[in-house]
Amino acid sequence: MEEEKSLGELKQKLMECEAVKFGKFTLTSGKESSFYVDMKLASTNPEILKLIAKEFARHLPKDIDFIAGMELGAVPLAVALSLETGIPYSMIRKSERKHGTGSRIEGISNGKAVLVDDVATTGGSNIESVKALVDEGVDVSMVMVVVDREEGAHEKIAPFGIDYKALIRISDLVN
Repeated sequence: MEEEKSLGELKQKLMECEAVKFGKFTLTSGKESSFYVDMKLASTNPEILKLIAKEFARHLPKDIDFIAGMELGAVPLAVALSLETGIPYSMIRKSERKHGTGSRIEGISNGKAVLVDDVATTGGSNIESVKALVDEGVDVSMVMVVVDREEGAHEKIAPFGIDYKALIRISDLVN
């Protein structure tokens, strides 16, 4: 009951802050859409960010070593979840660095991880992040997203044998 109430509050806050926009948009996947989920509006709002972290924490496996999030959108989510749980976090760069360590992962990069993300569409970015972690020897046990646009992300992640959890499905926000 508590979970339903807080998820309902999160959905309401996403709509109130106008994180869901209507119009004509081109998504990261290249697809055209009549709506866009701008999670930056939500994740830069401390009240909403805290709600997201609390909801993520409810579903976090007990045996993970760190939380990972790809730049840019997932980083505040990883930080908030880290602060909520006391579990360290790492940031995944979108591409390899040509200087310094050259690593795509900043922070802890060994053990068992949960990958967090703001919005999943086709799952391409999630798979890219999983591969970056696996290339470093990380065992990714779960992918958690705030909003699933229900356009194939869950199905794309399934063959990797990784649990998938979306807090909100887009059909819960857009009718």
